[in-house]
Amino acid sequence: MPNTPNSQERVYPVFAGPFDPCPPIHCKTYVVPPQLFLGFQPPNLPQFSLPEALRVGTLWPALSSTYCPQERGGD
Repeated sequence: MPNTPNSQERVYPVFAGPFDPCPPIHCKTYVVPPQLFLGFQPPNLPQFSLPEALRVGTLWPALSSTYCPQERGGD
């Protein structure tokens, strides 16, 4: 998955040395917070309904994130 300027999920290659005893991990991902893409808050942003805002964690859809924590094993 390529890094696009407005994509919240970024990918980077992991260095694996020639004598690394662990199996290689080809790439890792991380999520960039959505507020980095929004300068000043523009007026009249659309808003979630209050129950939906509580479920999502923000009142504004422009600030909702796609971050989903994953269980990590062996780290």
